[in-house]
Amino acid sequence: MGPGSDGLWSIGELAEHAGTTVKTVRFYSDSGLLPERARSAGGHRRYAPDALDRLRLIRSLRGLGLPVPEVRRVVDERAGAQGVLEDAVAGQLRTLGTRLSALRWQEAALHLVHACPPEERADRLRLVGSLGTPPSTAPLAGFWRAWLPPRMPAASRRAFLEAAVPQPPDMPDPAQVLAFARLCALVSRPCDGTAAPTQPAAHRAAGARESALLYAGLAEAYELAARQMRTGAGPADGEALDCFVATYARVAGCRDTDGFRRLLAVQLTADPRLDGYWALVAELITAPGGAPEPTPGTAHDWLLAALDGQLAS
Repeated sequence: MGPGSDGLWSIGELAEHAGTTVKTVRFYSDSGLLPERARSAGGHRRYAPDALDRLRLIRSLRGLGLPVPEVRRVVDERAGAQGVLEDAVAGQLRTLGTRLSALRWQEAALHLVHACPPEERADRLRLVGSLGTPPSTAPLAGFWRAWLPPRMPAASRRAFLEAAVPQPPDMPDPAQVLAFARLCALVSRPCDGTAAPTQPAAHRAAGARESALLYAGLAEAYELAARQMRTGAGPADGEALDCFVATYARVAGCRDTDGFRRLLAVQLTADPRLDGYWALVAELITAPGGAPEPTPGTAHDWLLAALDGQLAS
């Protein structure tokens, strides 16, 4: 069926050509997505034949889940339309990715609650129910910001937070959901002000320049140690330990001597421990069934054990 004598289609004719309903065409018209060309003497809508391609495009975009404002941007754009379409599709992919991640976390959390013994279910429900979906890392980042030296340069602070704050996996298993929930609970515990300092001595004494040197050097040493740990190697003397000790020596303004290493070992042994945090991080970032993935905390322990072993030999 072609257009009428005026070269235009009625709303029913346009709907028939598009394989949709009059109600759908009317909705898009009322939304401003599909302007009519004219009205008949009886007040009925009339559409130009090119409205068919526009209607098909609108239906395709809506079928992909794009919201009406984004559809309007795409169909109304004349110059650079491809870029507008790419931006709209990319935005929708990001939105769907967030939704899917949230659903995966909800599913894993439900499996976690469902599988636990009945007497533990209420406590576990409260623990995982406090998480958002997908969960936020803000509590972990806030904990570390308060823990780091106050004069630490912003770039060094960001680099440390990237290493210390684990990102929730997109497809978690129930054990990873539990580990993340316990991490958030751990860093959210109230402090009564009577506990011993939680910062290592070198951190408390470091100024802006020293803290930047300290964390950059430790990050390098931890990565060198992690490479050894992934091979199953035990704590040992070598490049990782030398980098570790040299970092502390530079910050302290000392030379790397046997005497300095002995003093450093005593200081590091006396420093407060955050082993519980790093154990949970390892559970979170390790692939199900895989060997434990090294963390800055476990790398630090490996290096301290290597230092103790060297001094004992």
